Amino acid sequence: MKKSYLLLHLAVILAGFTGVFGKLITLNEGLLTWYRVLFSSIILFFLLKIFKIKEKITTEKKYKIGQIGLLITIHWIFFYASIKYSNISIGVVCYCLTSFFTAIFKPLIDKTKFKFTELILSALTLIGISLIFHFDSSYQLGIILGVISSAFAALYTIYNERLVRLYDSKIINYYQMIGGTIGLGVLLPVYLYFVPSAVIIPSLKDTFYLILLSLFCTVVLYIIFAEVLKKIPAFTVNLTFNLEPVYAIILAFLFFNESKEVNFAFYLGLVFIMSSVMLQTFISIRSKK
Repeated sequence: MKKSYLLLHLAVILAGFTGVFGKLITLNEGLLTWYRVLFSSIILFFLLKIFKIKEKITTEKKYKIGQIGLLITIHWIFFYASIKYSNISIGVVCYCLTSFFTAIFKPLIDKTKFKFTELILSALTLIGISLIFHFDSSYQLGIILGVISSAFAALYTIYNERLVRLYDSKIINYYQMIGGTIGLGVLLPVYLYFVPSAVIIPSLKDTFYLILLSLFCTVVLYIIFAEVLKKIPAFTVNLTFNLEPVYAIILAFLFFNESKEVNFAFYLGLVFIMSSVMLQTFISIRSKK
């Protein structure tokens, strides 16, 4: 059991490195995301062959899974754009708004009642984001992009939750990466027309970072996540992943010295956001008991 918990925290740390790679890779956010889903698709293809996982999914279902993959692809585009137009700390803090959008979108999609506690706790996150939004006007575009990113992350989580009950998770991830590769690949010429890039083909250094990003922060992260769920309840896993922004900010401070770029308003906003996370954890534990 201890090994499973160590693996779980390793997965959270790997997730935190996603923002670091987004800052290191010099490609624009559209190309970065396309290469990420492409490389992940290739790696997953070979993993499915190695583990001899049989597919029992109709073409129609594969198409629907691929469509949901477009949601995570769009989320990554806006997430990396947020980092590139601001910094890693702001990008991952905005990601905390995913819970707010989930609280709004899920009842609308599932046609159920809104949960008052989720809305109140999400309001704390909104206050935190508002404080961060006003601390430096040069980062406001990055914050807006980060907010849009979290909205797509919420949609992906809601729709993906339905899929994992029906199909093998590795198969789901594979066809989602395929869907992202094809979908973004078709739109990429239009995207590059409006957001031009001096470099289309990644350099050796960028290729190395992309492979690491795809292998460790996408495929390995995903496999670890699936493995720990066999020993640790999904409830505990989800609560632990709330630490991802904390790990990401620590990594940003260590690798990019971002602590000099933020001020008191940022830290105060972060306190509101983490308070929301801790209260959500406390309420969830009590309801679980």
